[in-house]
Amino acid sequence: MKIVLKKNISALWKKVLKTNFTDLEELSNFLNLSPKKRQFLTQRKDFPLNLPRRLAAKIQKNSLSDPIFKQFVPLDQENEVAEGFVKSPVCDESFQKTPKLLQKYNSRVLFVTTSACAMNCRFCFRQNYPYDTSSNKRFDNELDTIKKDSSIIEVILSGGDPLSLSDENLQYIVQQLEKIPHVKLLRFHTRFPIGIPERICSSFLSMLEKTSLQVVFVTHINHPKEIDEDVSSALKSIQKLGVTMLNHSVLLKGVNDDFDTLHELCKKLIVTGITPYYLNQLDPVSGASHFDVEVKKGIKLVKRLREELPGYAVPTYIQEIPNEKSKTPLHTV
Repeated sequence: MKIVLKKNISALWKKVLKTNFTDLEELSNFLNLSPKKRQFLTQRKDFPLNLPRRLAAKIQKNSLSDPIFKQFVPLDQENEVAEGFVKSPVCDESFQKTPKLLQKYNSRVLFVTTSACAMNCRFCFRQNYPYDTSSNKRFDNELDTIKKDSSIIEVILSGGDPLSLSDENLQYIVQQLEKIPHVKLLRFHTRFPIGIPERICSSFLSMLEKTSLQVVFVTHINHPKEIDEDVSSALKSIQKLGVTMLNHSVLLKGVNDDFDTLHELCKKLIVTGITPYYLNQLDPVSGASHFDVEVKKGIKLVKRLREELPGYAVPTYIQEIPNEKSKTPLHTV
């Protein structure tokens, strides 16, 4: 069934968000996990379970190997200590211009608008980030910093997830950025649509359509199972506005580190109007070492994708290395 976009749907997606699974026992019962398999789950007070019900409904019952289960459900493997896996793998804190504004690369800044997400990905590199949770939604400090630096042409809305903000708050940010002459590009980074596609409502689409800024919309989708008819319909509604649509994936062991999965993912993205832009090597955050894939294997997978798909359907395999002036492409074995 396709989503019908309504004018006053914000209350609906907020209501849906409140039904997320946050209790391991409740989710275990929903998934019919056996007592033996429940022993592999772990409680993380510092980074708890947070899973939209529509994603949970896609998980194979009584399975620990389902690709959606692996991405969002905390397992005892997260308690393993692995060399090189640290709390802040990309050193975000060292790039802060303000508590909510980071600058790693020339001409663009990352606006950490919120700590809230529609879901908690178990490999999130920012799960330990010291978010500024002050109630000020006017972002005066951040906007003033952007205004004073004429080298900034692009503002990237991130978090958390920027779509966790209300359309009113997002509209305020967009309107303030539109007043800054040197800002030309507005980029969203989000996983919200795969968990709660209702978030792509008419008021959000209207904001994208009316802004004078050139919009780039980046989804974070790792497995073809995440894209269904509702998700595709919601994302196509953005694509039809002429918005540039890109996707970032993370290469994850046991989730998408095989040719068939990546091949299907790239095809599904292209059909939805989304360009597979980056395939990211895992950021080595504490608790995520069980997701790590050897770079050699990643290179071979992308090489084979290039042999089977048109160039525009093959993502660039990259790694984020702190203090480098750009993402680092991983080209050779």
